[in-house]
Amino acid sequence: MPTRPDIVDLSDVNFPVLDFDRPTSQQIFDALKVAILRTTLPPGCLISENEIGLRFGASRTPVREAFTQLRNDGLIVTRPSRGNFVTKLSEARIREAQFLREALELANVAQLCRKGIPDAALADLQSALTAQAHAIQANDDLAFQDQDDQFHATLARATGFARAETLLVREKMALDRLRVLSLSDGAHKQRLLNEHHAILKTVVAGGQGAAKKMMRQHLRSIFDALSNLIAANRDYFDDASTGQSRL
Repeated sequence: MPTRPDIVDLSDVNFPVLDFDRPTSQQIFDALKVAILRTTLPPGCLISENEIGLRFGASRTPVREAFTQLRNDGLIVTRPSRGNFVTKLSEARIREAQFLREALELANVAQLCRKGIPDAALADLQSALTAQAHAIQANDDLAFQDQDDQFHATLARATGFARAETLLVREKMALDRLRVLSLSDGAHKQRLLNEHHAILKTVVAGGQGAAKKMMRQHLRSIFDALSNLIAANRDYFDDASTGQSRL
Protein backbone atom coordinates (compact mmCIF):
# COMPACT_ATOMS: atom_id res chain seq x y z
CA MET A 1 0.00 0.00 0.00
CA PRO A 2 1.58 3.33 -1.03
CA THR A 3 2.38 5.95 1.60
CA ARG A 4 0.25 9.07 1.54
CA PRO A 5 2.32 12.08 0.38
CA ASP A 6 1.26 14.10 3.44
CA ILE A 7 2.56 11.47 5.89
CA VAL A 8 6.16 11.60 7.13
CA ASP A 9 7.82 8.62 8.79
CA LEU A 10 8.98 10.16 12.06
CA SER A 11 11.51 7.39 12.56
CA ASP A 12 13.46 8.98 9.71
CA VAL A 13 13.57 12.39 11.45
CA ASN A 14 16.64 13.02 13.61
CA PHE A 15 15.10 14.58 16.72
CA PRO A 16 17.33 15.36 19.74
CA VAL A 17 17.04 13.35 22.93
CA LEU A 18 15.12 15.16 25.67
CA ASP A 19 17.06 16.75 28.50
CA PHE A 20 14.93 16.18 31.60
CA ASP A 21 16.52 19.16 33.36
CA ARG A 22 14.82 21.49 30.85
CA PRO A 23 11.11 22.12 30.14
CA THR A 24 9.88 19.30 27.91
CA SER A 25 7.35 21.35 25.94
CA GLN A 26 9.98 23.92 24.94
CA GLN A 27 12.38 21.20 23.77
CA ILE A 28 9.67 19.55 21.66
CA PHE A 29 8.66 22.92 20.22
CA ASP A 30 12.29 23.77 19.36
CA ALA A 31 12.89 20.39 17.71
CA LEU A 32 9.70 20.54 15.64
CA LYS A 33 10.33 24.16 14.68
CA VAL A 34 13.79 23.29 13.33
CA ALA A 35 12.38 20.29 11.43
CA ILE A 36 9.66 22.45 9.89
CA LEU A 37 11.91 25.38 8.97
CA ARG A 38 14.41 23.00 7.36
CA THR A 39 11.53 21.21 5.55
CA THR A 40 12.44 17.86 7.17
CA LEU A 41 8.76 18.05 8.04
CA PRO A 42 7.63 19.45 4.68
CA PRO A 43 4.80 21.91 4.09
CA GLY A 44 1.45 20.16 4.05
CA CYS A 45 2.52 17.07 6.00
CA LEU A 46 0.40 15.68 8.82
CA ILE A 47 1.92 15.57 12.30
CA SER A 48 0.16 13.66 15.05
CA GLU A 49 0.34 14.65 18.71
CA ASN A 50 0.26 10.95 19.65
CA GLU A 51 3.13 10.07 17.32
CA ILE A 52 5.22 13.00 18.49
CA GLY A 53 4.61 11.99 22.11
CA LEU A 54 5.76 8.45 21.36
CA ARG A 55 8.76 9.66 19.38
CA PHE A 56 9.96 11.85 22.27
CA GLY A 57 8.71 9.61 25.06
CA ALA A 58 6.68 12.53 26.41
CA SER A 59 3.23 12.79 27.95
CA ARG A 60 0.27 14.46 26.27
CA THR A 61 0.45 17.80 28.11
CA PRO A 62 3.92 19.02 26.96
CA VAL A 63 3.20 17.85 23.41
CA ARG A 64 -0.03 19.84 23.33
CA GLU A 65 1.78 22.88 24.72
CA ALA A 66 4.40 22.57 21.97
CA PHE A 67 1.72 22.26 19.31
CA THR A 68 -0.05 25.35 20.67
CA GLN A 69 3.20 27.29 20.35
CA LEU A 70 3.73 26.05 16.79
CA ARG A 71 0.16 27.04 15.95
CA ASN A 72 0.64 30.51 17.41
CA ASP A 73 3.78 30.96 15.31
CA GLY A 74 1.91 29.95 12.16
CA LEU A 75 3.96 26.81 11.59
CA ILE A 76 1.08 24.36 11.87
CA VAL A 77 -2.65 24.56 11.24
CA THR A 78 -5.35 22.38 12.79
CA ARG A 79 -8.10 21.17 10.47
CA PRO A 80 -11.22 19.88 12.25
CA SER A 81 -11.64 16.10 12.04
CA ARG A 82 -8.40 15.85 10.01
CA GLY A 83 -5.51 16.74 12.33
CA ASN A 84 -2.51 19.05 12.52
CA PHE A 85 -0.67 19.94 9.32
CA VAL A 86 2.53 21.86 8.67
CA THR A 87 1.42 25.10 7.04
CA LYS A 88 2.10 25.50 3.36
CA LEU A 89 4.18 28.38 2.08
CA SER A 90 2.27 31.48 1.04
CA GLU A 91 3.60 34.02 -1.44
CA ALA A 92 1.50 36.73 0.22
CA ARG A 93 2.88 35.86 3.66
CA ILE A 94 6.42 35.72 2.29
CA ARG A 95 6.10 39.22 0.80
CA GLU A 96 4.64 40.57 4.03
CA ALA A 97 7.43 39.03 6.10
CA GLN A 98 10.03 40.40 3.70
CA PHE A 99 8.54 43.89 4.00
CA LEU A 100 8.77 43.79 7.79
CA ARG A 101 12.19 42.13 7.85
CA GLU A 102 13.60 44.73 5.49
CA ALA A 103 12.40 47.58 7.71
CA LEU A 104 14.09 45.98 10.72
CA GLU A 105 17.36 45.15 8.96
CA LEU A 106 17.74 48.60 7.42
CA ALA A 107 17.16 50.18 10.81
CA ASN A 108 19.80 47.87 12.31
CA VAL A 109 22.54 48.77 9.85
CA ALA A 110 21.68 52.48 10.08
CA GLN A 111 22.03 52.30 13.88
CA LEU A 112 25.35 50.45 13.64
CA CYS A 113 26.72 52.94 11.12
CA ARG A 114 25.95 55.72 13.58
CA LYS A 115 27.17 54.10 16.81
CA GLY A 116 29.67 51.51 15.57
CA ILE A 117 29.85 47.75 16.14
CA PRO A 118 31.14 46.55 19.53
CA ASP A 119 34.38 44.58 19.29
CA ALA A 120 32.81 41.34 20.55
CA ALA A 121 30.00 41.55 18.00
CA LEU A 122 32.47 42.32 15.21
CA ALA A 123 34.45 39.20 16.11
CA ASP A 124 31.23 37.15 16.06
CA LEU A 125 30.27 38.55 12.63
CA GLN A 126 33.68 37.74 11.17
CA SER A 127 33.48 34.24 12.68
CA ALA A 128 30.08 33.71 11.04
CA LEU A 129 31.48 34.72 7.64
CA THR A 130 34.42 32.34 8.01
CA ALA A 131 32.05 29.53 8.96
CA GLN A 132 29.86 30.31 5.93
CA ALA A 133 32.87 30.00 3.64
CA HIS A 134 33.69 26.61 5.18
CA ALA A 135 30.05 25.52 4.72
CA ILE A 136 30.22 26.38 1.01
CA GLN A 137 33.40 24.32 0.64
CA ALA A 138 31.74 21.41 2.45
CA ASN A 139 28.51 21.85 0.44
CA ASP A 140 26.65 21.97 3.76
CA ASP A 141 23.48 23.97 3.09
CA LEU A 142 22.14 23.75 6.64
CA ALA A 143 25.41 24.92 8.19
CA PHE A 144 25.46 27.79 5.72
CA GLN A 145 21.92 28.78 6.71
CA ASP A 146 22.77 28.56 10.41
CA GLN A 147 25.65 30.99 9.95
CA ASP A 148 23.55 33.22 7.70
CA ASP A 149 21.05 33.44 10.56
CA GLN A 150 23.87 34.10 13.00
CA PHE A 151 25.22 36.98 10.89
CA HIS A 152 21.89 38.81 10.73
CA ALA A 153 21.01 38.06 14.37
CA THR A 154 24.39 39.42 15.51
CA LEU A 155 23.85 42.65 13.60
CA ALA A 156 20.50 43.04 15.35
CA ARG A 157 21.94 42.20 18.76
CA ALA A 158 24.82 44.63 18.27
CA THR A 159 22.38 47.57 18.10
CA GLY A 160 21.89 47.25 21.84
CA PHE A 161 18.10 47.18 21.51
CA ALA A 162 16.83 44.17 23.43
CA ARG A 163 13.92 43.34 21.09
CA ALA A 164 15.73 43.87 17.78
CA GLU A 165 16.92 40.27 17.47
CA THR A 166 13.67 38.75 18.78
CA LEU A 167 11.53 40.66 16.29
CA LEU A 168 13.87 39.88 13.40
CA VAL A 169 13.89 36.13 14.12
CA ARG A 170 10.10 36.06 14.41
CA GLU A 171 9.40 37.98 11.21
CA LYS A 172 11.87 36.12 9.02
CA MET A 173 10.48 32.75 10.11
CA ALA A 174 8.06 32.90 7.17
CA LEU A 175 11.08 33.19 4.85
CA ASP A 176 13.28 30.46 6.31
CA ARG A 177 11.72 27.51 4.47
CA LEU A 178 11.94 29.44 1.19
CA ARG A 179 15.61 30.04 1.88
CA VAL A 180 16.17 26.31 2.37
CA LEU A 181 14.76 25.66 -1.10
CA SER A 182 17.12 28.24 -2.65
CA LEU A 183 20.38 27.15 -1.00
CA SER A 184 21.03 24.16 -3.26
CA ASP A 185 22.59 26.64 -5.71
CA GLY A 186 26.29 27.00 -4.86
CA ALA A 187 26.67 30.21 -6.84
CA HIS A 188 23.77 31.70 -4.89
CA LYS A 189 25.44 30.86 -1.57
CA GLN A 190 28.71 32.44 -2.69
CA ARG A 191 26.87 35.56 -3.80
CA LEU A 192 25.18 35.84 -0.40
CA LEU A 193 28.52 35.49 1.36
CA ASN A 194 30.11 38.16 -0.84
CA GLU A 195 27.22 40.47 -0.02
CA HIS A 196 27.68 39.83 3.71
CA HIS A 197 31.33 40.82 3.45
CA ALA A 198 30.45 44.01 1.57
CA ILE A 199 27.69 44.95 4.01
CA LEU A 200 29.92 44.45 7.03
CA LYS A 201 32.79 46.42 5.49
CA THR A 202 30.46 49.31 4.68
CA VAL A 203 28.84 49.33 8.13
CA VAL A 204 32.27 49.37 9.81
CA ALA A 205 33.18 52.34 7.61
CA GLY A 206 30.00 54.13 8.69
CA GLY A 207 28.55 54.43 5.19
CA GLN A 208 24.90 54.50 6.19
CA GLY A 209 23.36 55.19 2.77
CA ALA A 210 25.47 52.59 0.98
CA ALA A 211 24.96 50.00 3.74
CA LYS A 212 21.19 50.39 3.63
CA LYS A 213 21.20 50.07 -0.17
CA MET A 214 23.34 46.93 -0.02
CA MET A 215 21.16 45.36 2.66
CA ARG A 216 17.98 46.14 0.71
CA GLN A 217 19.36 44.49 -2.44
CA HIS A 218 20.66 41.55 -0.39
CA LEU A 219 17.29 40.87 1.21
CA ARG A 220 15.29 41.25 -1.99
CA SER A 221 17.42 38.79 -3.98
CA ILE A 222 15.15 35.93 -2.89
CA PHE A 223 12.37 37.41 -5.01
CA ASP A 224 14.49 36.88 -8.15
CA ALA A 225 14.00 33.14 -7.71
CA LEU A 226 10.54 33.12 -6.12
CA SER A 227 8.50 32.26 -9.20
CA ASN A 228 10.91 29.45 -10.14
CA LEU A 229 10.82 28.07 -6.59
CA ILE A 230 7.03 28.06 -6.64
CA ALA A 231 6.97 26.28 -10.00
CA ALA A 232 9.51 23.67 -8.85
CA ASN A 233 7.85 23.03 -5.48
CA ARG A 234 4.13 23.45 -6.12
CA ASP A 235 3.11 21.00 -3.41
CA TYR A 236 4.82 23.19 -0.81
CA PHE A 237 2.79 26.31 -1.64
CA ASP A 238 -0.83 27.18 -1.04
CA ASP A 239 -3.29 27.39 -3.92
CA ALA A 240 -3.21 31.19 -4.08
CA SER A 241 0.56 31.09 -4.67
CA THR A 242 0.42 28.48 -7.44
CA GLY A 243 -2.63 29.90 -9.16
CA GLN A 244 -4.50 26.63 -8.74
CA SER A 245 -8.13 26.41 -7.76
CA ARG A 246 -9.26 24.13 -4.95
CA LEU A 247 -11.62 21.40 -6.16
